[in-house]
Amino acid sequence: MKSDNLRISEIFYSLQGESRTVGLPTIFIRLTGCPLRCQYCDTSYAFSGGETRSIADILEQLSQYKTHYITVTGGEPLAQPACLELLRQLADKDYCVSLETSGAIDISSVDARVVKVMDLKTPASAEEQRNLYSNLQYLTVTDQLKFVICNAEDYAWSKAKIAEYQLERQCEILFSPSMGEQDPAELAEWILRDQLAVRFQLQLHKILWGNIAGK
Repeated sequence: MKSDNLRISEIFYSLQGESRTVGLPTIFIRLTGCPLRCQYCDTSYAFSGGETRSIADILEQLSQYKTHYITVTGGEPLAQPACLELLRQLADKDYCVSLETSGAIDISSVDARVVKVMDLKTPASAEEQRNLYSNLQYLTVTDQLKFVICNAEDYAWSKAKIAEYQLERQCEILFSPSMGEQDPAELAEWILRDQLAVRFQLQLHKILWGNIAGK
């Protein structure tokens, strides 16, 4: 594949369902492929297939939308090396760009203008061993670190990681209950009980539309 080509599962326009820009109309560029297999994954259709497209072609499609916000997601976007060039060109066009990444691939070369929304995989994700902890040093105050909480053990593990790496000083921290596994109200109560400096979030798009691809 040429360096300016990417395998794309879908490009769609919707409301941002998570993170700091939740609720804002956003263009989503979903790249194909992911080396992880998290047990709660809701985008397994993006593991394969898709369409090979040039960055120029992608940028042309984006021009039909009026929103200033773009999220590059997957799959795992950074599994395709040309993703870095896509992010750079999007930032050059003055979009507010965010990157959703698993945290399993080096983020050091991501354009500094891009907001990184990175996971730390909890034990119940079944992919904890894939966490690349060296990535934490590249997160800044404009970035966000997400923990998907599946149970009480995940919550305790996440609290320990925040303390171990002093993450509250480094970036915004997001706690999300895994839908169908962790009761959201219970997670909210734990956060308040322990007075954690984290942002509790639900997946707005699932509340509105359920598990519908392209929403």
